[in-house]
Amino acid sequence: MSEKTQQGESSQEPAAQPAAVSLAVSAAKSAAEPAKGSAAASAQRRRDHVPVFSLEVFPPKRNASVGTIYDTLDGLQGVDPDFISVTYGTGKQADRTATARICNTIRQEYDIPVIGHLTAQYLDEQGASEALEMFEQAKVRGVLALRGDAVPGREPAGVFDHASDLAAFIRRTHHDLTIYGACYPEGHPQSVSLKEDVENLRKKVDAGVSHLISQLFYDNADFLNFVQMARAEGVDVPIEAGIMPVMNVGQVRRMGKLCGARIPHALDRMLDKWQDDPRSLRAAGIVYASQQISDLVAQGVQGVHLYTMNHPGITRRIWQNVGDLFETQV
Repeated sequence: MSEKTQQGESSQEPAAQPAAVSLAVSAAKSAAEPAKGSAAASAQRRRDHVPVFSLEVFPPKRNASVGTIYDTLDGLQGVDPDFISVTYGTGKQADRTATARICNTIRQEYDIPVIGHLTAQYLDEQGASEALEMFEQAKVRGVLALRGDAVPGREPAGVFDHASDLAAFIRRTHHDLTIYGACYPEGHPQSVSLKEDVENLRKKVDAGVSHLISQLFYDNADFLNFVQMARAEGVDVPIEAGIMPVMNVGQVRRMGKLCGARIPHALDRMLDKWQDDPRSLRAAGIVYASQQISDLVAQGVQGVHLYTMNHPGITRRIWQNVGDLFETQV
């Protein structure tokens, strides 16, 4: 899962020591004054779904207060996720602090299970251990182990070259944490072939990953074909389908280049039709994502992971369209 792809700039929250996580969250809560009885009330009534339904949010961008995450979380009132994942930057202490703060906020103030992202290639073992300790303080459900995006001009730490290396480290040092991993329905952009990518995916599972979340895709056939290949390779863990709603033309074109996400003809027609009408394109994007999700559920997927891009209104409208398709269980 590409952190840069999902959230743009990485968070630049001021660094803090691990013990300060809960204090930082409390201060942010006081400053933000979230609405009473908002998402927390619905979260207390939350039950698990079949298939799984989860969301992704990211910490506030550069120079924004951590308290602004309440705008997103309060805006998700009425949406009923099984868990929320929180993205991570490139490995700086500020990144792990921001992610841990948001995880703690979601769990404590909204009573929703949460997982924290952790990117590997710029971390050494000390940095990884520090991040994992902060996540455990935040009582996360698990960690999404990622290799992470390359940063021009910055040399990787050379400790965790692949997400599977980080997964193995987490399993060895924090075996109480569930390890999540990313997968790529159309193949990782740097892989030679989809077949090779699926073979590497098996290595992640062997390293300790027990739940997979896919990169975005725009054609369900690509995801379903990928799942079939993964099962044939012996990958038997749950695989959630990652859905990113269309919000603007530039976003879709950029994702196509960064992630190798194919743009099918139906979506291409939408982009051409409403490229100069952002409101209509967003409305069409909500319909397109809702149709993707309903078709996936009809075909028996194990889960759907919706990339909110911190746009709660769009997420709410999609959930209104598809929420009844996700059966609840006690």
